[in-house]
This record gives sequence, C-alpha cells and structure tokens, in this order.
Amino acid sequence: MAGFGRKLMALVIDWFACILLSRLLFGQFAYGSNESGAVVLILFAGEVPLLTWLIGSSFGQRLLGLVVVRTDGGRMSLWRAALRTLLICLVIPAVVYDADGRGLHDKAVDSVVIRTR
Repeated sequence: MAGFGRKLMALVIDWFACILLSRLLFGQFAYGSNESGAVVLILFAGEVPLLTWLIGSSFGQRLLGLVVVRTDGGRMSLWRAALRTLLICLVIPAVVYDADGRGLHDKAVDSVVIRTR
C-alpha cells in the first residue's frame, strides 16, 4: 500500500496541475479570486475521477507510481472514482484514516491506493 507522504504529494501535484490549467484556460479570472478557486476545484473534480477510471490513477498518482484499485484488485468504476473524488474535495474524509492508511474516502468506495514501483 502507498504511504501517506506519497499520496499527499500526488494530491499536491494534481492540485497544481489544475491551477496551471485554470490559468491557461481561464486567465481572465484573477488568481485567488472565488471564480479562480471554483475553476480549479471543478478541474480537479473532473480530472481525478476521469483519469482514475480510465487509467487507474490521477496525473499526480501516475507520476509517483500509484494506482487506485478496489480492495479485490479490480478496476475502479466511474461512479466509485467520482464518489471518492467528491469525498476528497470535502477534505475531512480524506484526512481521517485507519492504521492501514486507508482514508474514509477509500473505505466508502472499497478502494486502496497501491505502489506500482
């Protein structure tokens, strides 16, 4: 299973990638404004579940060699990936975790993040 530090770094990479993308696509919104923040959150909420469903990991997770799978080893469905991401966006479920390092967002959709390298 992936450690907390690696998962946190993947989240930071994903967030900064969404910030950069928002600046490229929606430069008319001042950085730090409510509009800019909303765009970043929407991009994040779209990127993470889509890539998790399609390739098993978000952009940041892929860079760090992490994959999200169901606890039985199967692929994540789109609805599971979307619910998992929604819970990450709510923050609290992502920072409350058990001794195995699985957050409430992972427990809710029966997933686990593992290292591939």
